Amino acid sequence: MSKKSVILRNEKRKKAVAKHVQLRNQLKAMIIDQTLSFEERDAAGIKLQKLPRDTSQVRVVNRCRLTGRPKGVYRKFGMARTQLREAAMRGDIPGMVKASW
Repeated sequence: MSKKSVILRNEKRKKAVAKHVQLRNQLKAMIIDQTLSFEERDAAGIKLQKLPRDTSQVRVVNRCRLTGRPKGVYRKFGMARTQLREAAMRGDIPGMVKASW
């Protein structure tokens, strides 16, 4: 089980990303736009750099909903591999059975 502070920090990052996603996309589009002058594109780059780091999507970590584990998380279920296996063994996930051959 991950520490509560780590899980809450990740939730805070998700909120920050949602808040700044539109502004970040506009600035990125301005940086790529070749019709703008170099000074305008450079100013957009500086504005993008001055935004908080946690507003970047890549800083958000997929975590298990049950334990908070950051690695081995299946996106489709939102659970870590160990929790997914236990849930499948209990029969909580319809149609999922242990493989045997």
